Amino acid sequence: MLFKQQVWLRQKLLVLGSLAVGSLLYLVARVGSLDRLQPICPVESRFGGTHSQAEFPLRALQFKRGLLHEFRKGNSSKEQVRLHDLVQQLPKAIIIGVRKGGTRALLEMLNLHPAVVKASQEIHFFDNDENYAKGIEWYRKKMPFSYPQQITIEKSPAYFITEEVPERIYKMNSSIKLLIIVREPTTRAISDYTQVLEGKERKNKTYYKFEKLAIDPNTCEVNTKYKAVRTSIYTKHLERWLKYFPIEQFHIVDGDRLITEPLPELQLVEKFLNLPPRISQYNLYFNATRGFYCLRFNIIFNKCLAGSKGRIHPEVDPSVITKLRKFFHPFNQKFYQITGRTLNWP
Repeated sequence: MLFKQQVWLRQKLLVLGSLAVGSLLYLVARVGSLDRLQPICPVESRFGGTHSQAEFPLRALQFKRGLLHEFRKGNSSKEQVRLHDLVQQLPKAIIIGVRKGGTRALLEMLNLHPAVVKASQEIHFFDNDENYAKGIEWYRKKMPFSYPQQITIEKSPAYFITEEVPERIYKMNSSIKLLIIVREPTTRAISDYTQVLEGKERKNKTYYKFEKLAIDPNTCEVNTKYKAVRTSIYTKHLERWLKYFPIEQFHIVDGDRLITEPLPELQLVEKFLNLPPRISQYNLYFNATRGFYCLRFNIIFNKCLAGSKGRIHPEVDPSVITKLRKFFHPFNQKFYQITGRTLNWP
């Protein structure tokens, strides 16, 4: 009898000890993350418009991230949503492209900011006729719950190259902020090919080599009918967008630099979105195993991008790479001129 009581008591102590340690770790993580934040986020300056003079504590936004996570998982009632003053807002900024430019990495990194809430999935509202026909309220309901003082950001890379999208977004919000993340065009095209190739291989299907797709066998010139090549002619797509939006509403993110030096690029985006600077080097750490930067929200919660990111590219004939870079060069120069940002592309 005495032995059973001792066992019971030991089990109780172990449970209590685990709870105490868990609570302590939670408090340490919370205090550590809150102390790194400035206390006040001026709403008036967020998008440069005429907002109210109200100020909202960023500490509160950081503290309530866990609550928003529960709502994203669907663990909420209408009463809880009303009680916490939560809303589903239309995005105030959209990452419109470019495919294989680093759109997912950019979205996840911006989500480190306590005043930003991301739409986890690509909505494909403006580039999909069936979705677009469902109306703007359908689109709004696809957005995550957020506090009125936060901004919602979504990303759908197909927006950049789809002809109908600029006008459709303009009709929703003519003053929206538009983010375009680009990589060196030839590298991006090969990355695009690599993703499609991997999908074919998973289905045990054969696929042409990159060289055969990128170069027209009849003319031996660059094949502009190949979608991966066409997508990398950034200036052609951007000119269509400029019919609806001034260049000041666009921000160009260097996707190659985001891989090697993410913080300076993220700070430029914070400034463009009129957000107070909150993302720091603490939030980004290099994972030598994965070969790229991962995210640190606090001393407990870290996150790396999916394993499908950073695929190894197939070897490509150097002469084809040279031909592609020569082809893209004049388009790149025009892109620099239009955007006012010169990138270190060959």
